[in-house]
Amino acid sequence: MARLQVSGTRVSWTGLLVLGHFMYLLVGATVFQMLEREAESQNRQNFQLEKLHFLMNYSCLDGPALETFVKVILQAWEKGVNPSGNSTSPSNWDFSSSFFFAGTVVTTIGYGNLSPSTVSGQVFCVFYALCGIPLNLAFLNQLSKCLSVYLGRLEWGVLPAGSQKQTREVFLVASFLVLGTVLFLILPPVLFSYVERWTYGESFYYAFITLSTIGFGDYVVGTDPQKHYICVYRSLAGVWIIFGLAWLALLLNMVARVIERTFKPKPAVPEPGDQEEVAGKPEEGSEHMQHQV
Repeated sequence: MARLQVSGTRVSWTGLLVLGHFMYLLVGATVFQMLEREAESQNRQNFQLEKLHFLMNYSCLDGPALETFVKVILQAWEKGVNPSGNSTSPSNWDFSSSFFFAGTVVTTIGYGNLSPSTVSGQVFCVFYALCGIPLNLAFLNQLSKCLSVYLGRLEWGVLPAGSQKQTREVFLVASFLVLGTVLFLILPPVLFSYVERWTYGESFYYAFITLSTIGFGDYVVGTDPQKHYICVYRSLAGVWIIFGLAWLALLLNMVARVIERTFKPKPAVPEPGDQEEVAGKPEEGSEHMQHQV
């Protein structure tokens, strides 16, 4: 196991990674709690005030009746029905939306805003995911290899032949980062902000959360019942997700490889004296055998 020499003490590289990973999680939990807890409390208070005002304006309703109605709305939302729409709203299970949902299943994004409500649909989803997730991983792996081959040709065509390997890797990562960022993280949010009427920051947030397969579900394209989308809008979004995932997977793989080569300590090299001692052992054994003969 590779070890890192720190102030005369050998530290396990695996132990450092585990410690750093959990420290990163602890820092993230602390920051999220500081940023979001107060806003959550304020939203709860505002909601309770809105309920009180609603009951005051409509005295014919009582508290239990309103709570029952709120539960009905929540159940409808959990089943993928937008409460703000009506019976004429577009279906969540037309072909374009179903294609988009299938893409979120095999890519493990799982927004959570839509899921099968029938037993047969849930059973099919399980087996579909069992077969689709490995297939999607193989597809993304092959697509990433094709992209890396193309970038390798670009690298040899741009950089001189005498360039060092580290220089070529840095150039490859930088060019791949810039090109992919423009194609998958900068240009698509412009379209989303125009179609969905989001701010550019919200659209960029949605793009990154989607391509990183986090998929919170707070922003999802093509779900506003007040808008009329073209029939292939969500299907095109699914294609963008597939190619964006291939780019992001290859990029993260390249960055991890560069970081590992840069910071991971090399295995300890035996001292010259140790090498001579190890080399001398076979000779001693052979002399002993000759003496016995």
